[in-house]
Amino acid sequence: MARVVRFHAHGGPEVLQIENVEVPVPGRGEIRVRVKALGLNRAEAMLRTGSYIQAATLPSGLGFEAAGLVEAIGEGVDGFAPGDAVSVVPPISMTRWPAYGELATFPAEHVVKHPSSLSWEDAAAVWMQYVTAYGALIDIARLHAGDCVVITAASSSVGLAAIQIANMVGATPIAVSRTSDKKQALIDSGAAHVVASAEEDLESRLKEIAGARGVRVVFDPVGGPAFAPLTAAMSRGGILLQYGALSPEPTPFPLFAVLTKSLTLRGYLIHEITSDPARLEAAKAFVLAGLKSGALKPVIDRTFPFDQIVEAHRYLESNAQFGKIVVTV
Repeated sequence: MARVVRFHAHGGPEVLQIENVEVPVPGRGEIRVRVKALGLNRAEAMLRTGSYIQAATLPSGLGFEAAGLVEAIGEGVDGFAPGDAVSVVPPISMTRWPAYGELATFPAEHVVKHPSSLSWEDAAAVWMQYVTAYGALIDIARLHAGDCVVITAASSSVGLAAIQIANMVGATPIAVSRTSDKKQALIDSGAAHVVASAEEDLESRLKEIAGARGVRVVFDPVGGPAFAPLTAAMSRGGILLQYGALSPEPTPFPLFAVLTKSLTLRGYLIHEITSDPARLEAAKAFVLAGLKSGALKPVIDRTFPFDQIVEAHRYLESNAQFGKIVVTV
């Protein structure tokens, strides 16, 4: 038996309950982890409210990211031993392999022995943000030195990860935030430029910053009306990677910018990387190298104890955070 977080109905953070349930032994190709810390993600709030791309079968567990100690190993798993310190690359389904609990089971290929220099909190904050950003910027867009990349929702954990990855490869990260409240924090976190989209003319500022070369890559989880100024500032042959839909407003299709500049507008989810063994291994290697060199360092905004999972989800939905929210178990 172990304490896990489940919900029996869709709704606000208050529907989350900590319950004692029997956690099954790991099946073939699986590893069971005694969890020390959890990383929170907006997708988990969306699953809870019933607005996620995957439907929950109630009662449902949830959670993508965890770090802890290997507790049991299923058949066919090599390279791990009980007591190993590990963290988890988000599997394709958080309802099949939910992370929120004292014990959690995951596919072995998604379990990584992380650097010993990482705390449990840091380790739980690694994989969703860095693999998401790596997949879009490096695997797909081939971001390289000299590129200008626009990163919207830049103060999110994925946004900050994208800033670090851009700097790691010598690109110029341009952070876009709604207001200038977090401008200095974004500069301190590595952004070369910060644009406050509610206070400045987004198109003209991006054109001013990028100059004649233009913006080759846009990494956006928002959508909505900003599509017009973002694409207007892009260079010929540029690529916009859309990995979310945070804006409640319609997203216009920028027909003339796409036609005249031969732009690529591409939807993207982390599962594109994590469901492909070769691409997943490349992502792991890239992230581990960045962690080892210090180029990649998780930014943790706040931690909550496990018993305060409801409060942690309320804070997640406040949009007040700068970086990752972590829950300690």
